[in-house]
Amino acid sequence: MRSPSRSLVLAAAVLLPACVATPVGPGIIYTGVKAPLEATASKEAFSKSGKAKASQVCGIAAWGDASIQTAAAAGGIKTIHHVDYEAFSVLGVYSSFEVTVYGD
Repeated sequence: MRSPSRSLVLAAAVLLPACVATPVGPGIIYTGVKAPLEATASKEAFSKSGKAKASQVCGIAAWGDASIQTAAAAGGIKTIHHVDYEAFSVLGVYSSFEVTVYGD
């Protein structure tokens, strides 16, 4: 016999979308989106990049720092050229948000 709590968790994982903001919206089963987040008017080339990431499981626990400041520090960047992000989610059970900063 199945326990009601197990069925409830499974139904929530399938029916509730992940809390991942994307330009196209979160997928119920899978989300894998890369997109720009911020850009400057600079025409100069860039030589460095840095990443920062935050993740969550079932909306119960979340960890990480996906800030632009942390990504820039990770890449040793003082002047930001542009910023991209990547959102990932599977069934709303696990999702992550990663920021990549490009600059010098």
